[in-house]
Amino acid sequence: MSISARRFSPSCRPGCRPGALTAFRFVCPGFALLALALVLPPCTRAAEAAVPDGWKAAAPRDEIRPRLTYDPSGGLDGQGRLIIEADAREGLHGFWTRTFSVEGGQHYAFRVLRKAHGLPFERRNAVVRLLWQNAAGKPVLTDEPMVKGFLPGYTPRAEPDYPGETTLRPDGWTEVTATYRAPPQAAQAVVELHLQWAANARIEWTGAALTTTTPPAARLARLASVHYRPVGGKSPADNCREFAPLIADAARQRADLVVLPETLTFYGLRRPYADCAEPVPGPSTEYFGTLAREHNLYIVAGLLERDGALIYNVGALIGPDGKYIGKYRKVALPRGEVEGGIQPGHEYPVFETRFGKLGIMVCYDGFFPEVARQLSAQGAEVIAFPVWGCNPGLASARACENHVFVVSSTYTDVASNWITTAVLDRTGRTLVQAEKWGTVVVAEVDLNQRSLWPSLGDFRAELPHHRPVWAGEPAVRPSPAK
Repeated sequence: MSISARRFSPSCRPGCRPGALTAFRFVCPGFALLALALVLPPCTRAAEAAVPDGWKAAAPRDEIRPRLTYDPSGGLDGQGRLIIEADAREGLHGFWTRTFSVEGGQHYAFRVLRKAHGLPFERRNAVVRLLWQNAAGKPVLTDEPMVKGFLPGYTPRAEPDYPGETTLRPDGWTEVTATYRAPPQAAQAVVELHLQWAANARIEWTGAALTTTTPPAARLARLASVHYRPVGGKSPADNCREFAPLIADAARQRADLVVLPETLTFYGLRRPYADCAEPVPGPSTEYFGTLAREHNLYIVAGLLERDGALIYNVGALIGPDGKYIGKYRKVALPRGEVEGGIQPGHEYPVFETRFGKLGIMVCYDGFFPEVARQLSAQGAEVIAFPVWGCNPGLASARACENHVFVVSSTYTDVASNWITTAVLDRTGRTLVQAEKWGTVVVAEVDLNQRSLWPSLGDFRAELPHHRPVWAGEPAVRPSPAK
């Protein structure tokens, strides 16, 4: 019996010589296998290892298929590694896939670990996808509520899900997790582990699991906004004090966050910007800190900051312990602020709070998509929006295109058909809106409740993988484990 090594060669990575063993032919199969084990490069031996039950290699088209192999060594708890390697060609795309049995209506915790090498943008290049199917492998319907008012008559299908929570572990593996409720008709979930659109790159996957779990708890946040114009004050401090009873009102309504309007230490005083500016943190943040501590809530206040010779229009965040947390410096400046000598900011901080991740934008920022997109790209779930005036359609667009809640506080009268003091949901729709001056509006939202769109599904989960790469975007890595 003659055995040729030619059939082993296609799985070698570049650098292995496909024809190197074709001259070796043996009469004895046992000697043949021993010789092959000694002579074949490690890449080939790993490629020929038996793939674990249920896993299959796949690609959208064979001509863009990267190299997919299994290495039984390493991985999580000795489970081995599913490997995808792309050579120098552009546009390669392949994935490992496996079908898991599920029970409709049951909650499942998904987890997989990955190590990536040479990926320019992990959010787009390393993708996990789950497809819900019936026992015949067909798509199923969902009973989760859909965004209403669009595509009337659309059949509510369970669209693919994209697990996206990532944590960098001390051992160098990135853990990807998510929790889902299987659609009522689902009998199986197809898991796909992708490498796409990255030349000279490699991903190792290990430890993929889909296990039953308990439903996740709601993550409720009560978001409040103040509709008020300071009147009669003679100093920035006077203006600050006028907001005290409104903050107390927000506290009586059990608000977690209360948003105050833009440049409140300047409004109505008829002074130059520079005369109303102060250090941040400074006197105004200290004053609002006493109120935040008294009422156990977060406050975002629009102020003017002096930093040396520079003046900034800022949104300052104070925590429920009364301490100053941080600030956002307005990036997009209208001509009046430019003429008044205000300096634009250039950073997009997102703050961890007890209810979720909070970003801030100010007034004219709302006219441009970049600010809200930068904040949402860094994880913002809620954006506080101190605003003198803005196109309300653009404010809704910022909420919808980033799937964030927007809390606006304005000096504009509701009769002006311009920006309102309101809380907008992830679809850009108004949850609550102030009608009268000197009032506070509050909306309770569940940050764990998904917003599902007809045909799109959970758009917020898809955003990181589908939104374009912008010029100069850093290759953001997962956050280290705490």
